[in-house]
Amino acid sequence: MADGARGSRKLWSVHGDGKNIRPGEVVAPMERLSWPRTIGIGAQHVVSMFGATFVFPIIMGLNPQLAILFSGVCTLLFLAIVKGQVPSYLGTSVAFVGAVAAIRAQGGTSAEVTGAMLVAGATLAVVGVIVHVVGGRVVTAVLPPVVTGAVVMLLGFNLAPVVAETYWPQDQWVALTVMVALILMTVGLKGFAGRIAIFLALIFGYVLSWVLDLVTGPITSFSATAGEVTEHLRVDWSGVGDAPWLGLPPMTDEAAGVVGIHAPDFSLAFVLLIVPGIIALIAENAGHVKAIGEITRTETDGLMGRALAADGAGTVLATSFGGSATTTYAENIGVMAATKVYSTAAYVVAALTAILLGCSPKLGAVISATPGGVLGGITVVLYGMIGLLGAKIWKENRVDFGNPLNLVPVAAGVVIAVGDTTLTVTDDFQLGGIALGTLVVVLGYHLARLIAPQLRAQAERDEIHELTLLGPNPEVEVPER
Repeated sequence: MADGARGSRKLWSVHGDGKNIRPGEVVAPMERLSWPRTIGIGAQHVVSMFGATFVFPIIMGLNPQLAILFSGVCTLLFLAIVKGQVPSYLGTSVAFVGAVAAIRAQGGTSAEVTGAMLVAGATLAVVGVIVHVVGGRVVTAVLPPVVTGAVVMLLGFNLAPVVAETYWPQDQWVALTVMVALILMTVGLKGFAGRIAIFLALIFGYVLSWVLDLVTGPITSFSATAGEVTEHLRVDWSGVGDAPWLGLPPMTDEAAGVVGIHAPDFSLAFVLLIVPGIIALIAENAGHVKAIGEITRTETDGLMGRALAADGAGTVLATSFGGSATTTYAENIGVMAATKVYSTAAYVVAALTAILLGCSPKLGAVISATPGGVLGGITVVLYGMIGLLGAKIWKENRVDFGNPLNLVPVAAGVVIAVGDTTLTVTDDFQLGGIALGTLVVVLGYHLARLIAPQLRAQAERDEIHELTLLGPNPEVEVPER
């Protein structure tokens, strides 16, 4: 009995005196500080993930309250699968935003969106199991940095038309002001405030829009709700007053324009648009696990497969109820780096807090009323940042674009995706820009890699043949075969 009680208490051992962290030390994943301090750090994780977790569902036309609720549920599932050894928060994934925009443009419903993301999550879970069995090196072999960087880049830059055609026209001056504010906050604010710049910019834009409504009245512009140019207030809280403080998210009613809990539906064409996004998720999870291992000085390579499978399982769970796909959040890594606390106990606190917030329809209604102009200013920065993260992957891994093997497949795939080029296979089946661009990058790279040694050998044979025809020349060195 005593042993059992002691084992329960030791789920997270207390680091030092539970209050202070000595210079050069960090609180490891299976350690914690005192519970009051752990709760405080957990609250920081909630604030850090909050902005992106509810902004992306709004952009994808899904319910933000449901996304927040399942971010907490899926984080608990993730921690259980990795046995509490990988500190991470699962928030809404941005990897599928571009594909979802393409699905919506083709008339896809919310059920078809979540169905496609569910298949992607199941695929990621299977990849995680394979990586767990085979080993983490298979990830780099199949998806080297040149490929993962290209896929992340095309996922971000493919979203440019969404900003230009959907969000920016709703209120261009608010969008411009929020964009500038976000840039200044990101580079000007220090520490924790800088890491939640997206959240702060959203609040700023929300308040700015409300003040402009009071001062200047309604605007005449494109309304995403009406799908046309109308006269309307920037901030519409008509649905906030009737929403209860406590309760589950609403059931989806497409006819009434209500998106909430719903069962997924499946379309092969839409699934093929979504699935390439898992390449970005694999890169994110692999980078996250490696970073945790380096900072905490622990061996984490054996946990990479578990992390991938857990992320996939979280996406399957969330989308089964109409929620958003999930992924590990870099924002929360920033909190850990600042606090030196990598305890998974703080993530349990954050997850439980998110579940409580997700059970407030009134909060969900406030979030859903975010003005389109505010989203325009935020997305123009976010989408560009996603694209440039691909370049960051190339730079950090010193990808050589002087080598045609790296240059040519990537060049073709990125342009296809950014231009949203479509390949019509049959009347009922098409490959959109993201799916087609990803296939060109991945398959083109590996095909070129197979051919490259043969080309080098052929070049050497041609050079030898040419020298033979020219006759002996003492100044020319014939290469060895």
